[in-house]
Amino acid sequence: MRAKSVLLLTVLAFLFAATTASMAAQQQATPPPPSKFKLTSSAYSEGSMIPTQYSCADPNAASPALSWTNPPNNTASFAVIFHDTDGAPMKGTMDVTHWIFWGVPASSTSVAAGVKPDSSPDGIVQGSNIRKVNGYQPPCPPPGATPHHYIFEIYALDTTLDLAAGSARADLLKAMDGHVIGKATYAGLFGR
Repeated sequence: MRAKSVLLLTVLAFLFAATTASMAAQQQATPPPPSKFKLTSSAYSEGSMIPTQYSCADPNAASPALSWTNPPNNTASFAVIFHDTDGAPMKGTMDVTHWIFWGVPASSTSVAAGVKPDSSPDGIVQGSNIRKVNGYQPPCPPPGATPHHYIFEIYALDTTLDLAAGSARADLLKAMDGHVIGKATYAGLFGR
């Protein structure tokens, strides 16, 4: 009788462990709900061609306006990276950085068009782009190349970064590591 009780308890313990593991696996396999955090621009539609006035085809090119909605709760600040995912300078692993900035207050919902290099509208801090300028570098793929993909990424952070103006993208990524609570993207194409 005692052997049957031990066997029954062993079987029940095994079934309980298997059921618990199965439920945990199902919970982990369920993807999170889509983010409500959205990035947009009035300059062009998501996935469309970037207008000439925001590119190197215009000698007076300006940065486009950006706006966002529904950032995560507890956002302390925002950081933005604009890059060309099709470029690989010097055959490296990093793509082309066109513009980075951070220190955007959590209360902000937009950045105006035409941000000048080394300026700090609303307290933002600009970092170094591919040309080593602290500001916007317009899209400029090689002539005749297939249009390149340009991505704006906005990061909602749980802190305000203490990073000097002119810092590189690698420095920004390192400073953001462990502080990203949300991310939204906006893509465009440009070719010439």
